Amino acid sequence: MEQFESTVSSDQIDRLIAFEEADPSKLLGPHFVSSNRRLLSVRAYLPRAIRAWANFESSGRRDFIKTDPRGFWEVQIATESVPKYTISYEDKSGYVDEREDPYAFRPQLGELDLYLFGEGTHRKAYEKLGSHVLVIEAVRGTQFAVWAPNAASVSVVADFNHWQPGEIPMISTGVSGIWEIFVPRVKEGEVYKYAIKSRADGKIHLKADPFAFQCEVRPRTASIVANLDDYHWTDEDWIRAKNQKFTVTSSAISIYELHLGSWKKGKDGSFLNYRDIADALVPYLNGLGFTHIELMPIMEHPLDDSWGYQVTNYFAPTSRHGSPEDFMYFVDKCHRGGIGVILDWVPAHFPKDDYGLALFDGTHLFEHADPRRGVTPDWGTLIFNYSRNEVRAFLISNALFWLDKYHADGLRLDAVASMLYLDYSRKEGEWLPNEYGGRENLQALEFLRETNEVVRLYFPKSMTIAEESTAWPGVTHPVKKGGLGFDLKWNMGWMHDTLEYFQTDPIFRKYHHRNLTFSLLYAFSENFVLVFSHDEVVYGKRSMQYKMPGDEWQRFANLRLALGYMYTNPGKKLIFMGTEFGQKNEWNFRTELDWKESGNPLNKGVSTFVRDLNRIYTENDEFHTADFSYAGFEWIDFKDSEQSTISFLRKSSSDENDRVSLIVCNMTPVPRYGYRVGVPTSGYYREILNSDAGVYGGSGVGNLGGLKSEEVHWHGKNSSLKLTLPPLGILVLKREIITNS
Repeated sequence: MEQFESTVSSDQIDRLIAFEEADPSKLLGPHFVSSNRRLLSVRAYLPRAIRAWANFESSGRRDFIKTDPRGFWEVQIATESVPKYTISYEDKSGYVDEREDPYAFRPQLGELDLYLFGEGTHRKAYEKLGSHVLVIEAVRGTQFAVWAPNAASVSVVADFNHWQPGEIPMISTGVSGIWEIFVPRVKEGEVYKYAIKSRADGKIHLKADPFAFQCEVRPRTASIVANLDDYHWTDEDWIRAKNQKFTVTSSAISIYELHLGSWKKGKDGSFLNYRDIADALVPYLNGLGFTHIELMPIMEHPLDDSWGYQVTNYFAPTSRHGSPEDFMYFVDKCHRGGIGVILDWVPAHFPKDDYGLALFDGTHLFEHADPRRGVTPDWGTLIFNYSRNEVRAFLISNALFWLDKYHADGLRLDAVASMLYLDYSRKEGEWLPNEYGGRENLQALEFLRETNEVVRLYFPKSMTIAEESTAWPGVTHPVKKGGLGFDLKWNMGWMHDTLEYFQTDPIFRKYHHRNLTFSLLYAFSENFVLVFSHDEVVYGKRSMQYKMPGDEWQRFANLRLALGYMYTNPGKKLIFMGTEFGQKNEWNFRTELDWKESGNPLNKGVSTFVRDLNRIYTENDEFHTADFSYAGFEWIDFKDSEQSTISFLRKSSSDENDRVSLIVCNMTPVPRYGYRVGVPTSGYYREILNSDAGVYGGSGVGNLGGLKSEEVHWHGKNSSLKLTLPPLGILVLKREIITNS
């Protein structure tokens, strides 16, 4: 066997084997080593090999020489250029592996990518970082790239190297802090992690890939190589219609909020696949008339109890329900059924799981180091450091990712209030003020504004929605006018006041009349979504049905009244799953909805009522075209607290008289006969909705389908209606335009 002296120093090999070499390509791979004769040395680190050889396309097989007993191998050939070759080795078990040399390929990340990521403006960082199946120089494999600026060395660990840190060390791209390597023959489905040796503590941290597109099903925590480009989308009609017709301010938006893991389950209590859920969900929601769904977080998370709000893998839909392509099918199916998809997104905080983002390279990389800035008191999770450019690039590209790769129609940002205030849920001395001594989180504010601006730039027809529980001004105002730039904001105050009112015994409601009317003082200060959300039906708060006072009939009547009140008030709409049929039990994420109840007469009546609410809401312009303007609403009477009734008008953005509806609510179980209400125009008013109708489970008290106005001045109007108000009921009446034939 040919012998030669190694061209690599023992110090260099020591650094490589100690897993401390930032640029292993200086040692490994092909290197010309002679100036007077073109002599090529190919070097490999194969610690498990008992023998190794290279197969050169130009000169055939050549055996490696083991130049260091710890597994450093070399072979030399005379050549004018680097030929194509593969490296093979055999281990002591007899296993033989062959693949192209990772260090024979040039780096794939360009200077512009590195610059933009470091600047925080790489909008599609997910196309460069993470794992990507590529074909380079006719060789198919996977490119890996990860940000770990405080690492001494990083390597990919997987089945193909027996999960041994340091066997395939990655190459540092320098000051960017990004490490990369192309590993030939690694295919989709390969399970992997990164082994990161930290300069800070000298320890090796095994981490899931922050940019991975797929992960193992918990409790396993590794990342999976996945390709997102092979799914054939069929939602062109939906996207075209959205781009041409949809406007957040004037379109009907009726949202069904759901938790995929507990909407329906398999017969054995197992999770259903995304495809099976879609096939059942879409026709169900079509029958009820919802325009959108909002999914509680489907990004990968380790703990079922968190409902998805403690995300470990921001670019991966949870594997509980299948593969990325399965989730693409889910969104595609919704779109083909005319249903938009909004995703809950959690850029406020992340959990401390040791395989995740926490102390990613042995330092506080994604999170603040000081717990007064970096830890949430309520959840014990970690807060993103929005002052770091790379963290903003990670998060903003993640927002765009779901809109781009999964065709999502919007993002609802969770826990925005916790991002806005440095003292959120903290006691004195537990928080640090900003540079001006204030409590505002200036970096988070800029992050939110930038996110909303970038989303609007790249996906102008997509929505961003804030779950913001305080009175922060201008949440939905344009950034250029000092706002945060969201399209919509959950109206938490309305939800609190409304539920407090409806949980009150009707005998005492007259003392709480303000709960119904107060929200109209601020209803048009923001673009609001009125919500009956998941937060109100857990942890002993009871289901929506059981929040209502009275016997069973009154509970259901109250529930229909509350839903009717929400749908007729200004603002977009959202209800949580189970509410649409008046589920008895509060939500339990471990079990599916109580579907057996949905066929009971009173439950079925609620479903029918919700269906008709959605139909009236979407088909009549006055209920959605002027949601965010005083022009779309007018009180008729908000002062009748003694009888616990209110009446108001909803008007469209048009001045046409046929686009006005009258709403009258009787919040007591006592029918009211001869109740007079002023109307803006004389004529025949058809009763297009009565929550007390028999088809909904009501008592059938009403106005026989409609009635003519009388020329009796009332409520400042020249005409009025003499109505029969049903018990615990809401009426919607619309003036009919009679044309002469």
